[in-house]
Amino acid sequence: MTDERSAAGGGTGDAGSRRRSVRIGITGPIGCGKSQVSRWLAELGAVVVDADRAARDVTAPGQPAHEAVLRHFGPAVAGPDGTLDRRALAAIVFADTARLRELESLVHPAVRPRILAAIAQAERDGAPAIAIEAIKLVEGGLAALCDEIWLVTCNPVAQRERLAVRGMPPTDAERRIAAQAGLVARLRPVATRVLDTSGSPDETRSTVRAALDAALAAVA
Repeated sequence: MTDERSAAGGGTGDAGSRRRSVRIGITGPIGCGKSQVSRWLAELGAVVVDADRAARDVTAPGQPAHEAVLRHFGPAVAGPDGTLDRRALAAIVFADTARLRELESLVHPAVRPRILAAIAQAERDGAPAIAIEAIKLVEGGLAALCDEIWLVTCNPVAQRERLAVRGMPPTDAERRIAAQAGLVARLRPVATRVLDTSGSPDETRSTVRAALDAALAAVA
C-alpha cells in the first residue's frame, strides 16, 4: 500500500467492526455512460467522486487554477465579465492535444488533493464503495488508488446519439471523440471489467449491480 493511498483513507481502521470501502475507478470515452454508471452506483450506496466536477470547482472564479488558466491561455478564453469561458477553452484544447496537456498540467495538481480528501471522507463515513470517475484515471495516477478499474464503452452510434441528446453540436462531438482516439485500446489491458452500455438501461443497470456485488465480495 502506498503512502498516498494511506493518506486517502486506505487504512482499514477497526477491521473487526466493518469491512473497508471498495474503490472502483470509472473511466472510458465521452458519451459512453460513465456518469450514468456512477449514478447507479450511488443508488446502490456508493459514494461518487467525480474528477470532472472537481476540475470545474478548482477553475471556478476566485480559485488559483482559474487565474492560472486565464494567464496561460490569454484573452481568447476570457468571457465578457473576465471569467473563464469554458466553451472557448474547450474549442482550443480539444482541437490540439498539446494544448490539452497544457491545461491538464495547470488543473490536475489542484484536482488531486480534492479527490484524495473526498476519498478519505467517504472512508471515514464507512461507505461500502467509492466510485472515482475520471477520463484520466490511469494517466493521472488515480488508478493506483483503486481496487478495480471499470472501463465503460459503447458503440459509436450510441456514443454520438447520446452526445446529441446532451445538446453538443456534431462538430464539437467529433473533436472530443477524436481527442480520445485509442483510449479504449490503451485502457483495456488495465481494466478489471469492461462494461458495454450499448444495450438497454435495464440491462446495463443489472450489469452494474452484478459488478458491484462481485467487487464488494472481493474485498470482504
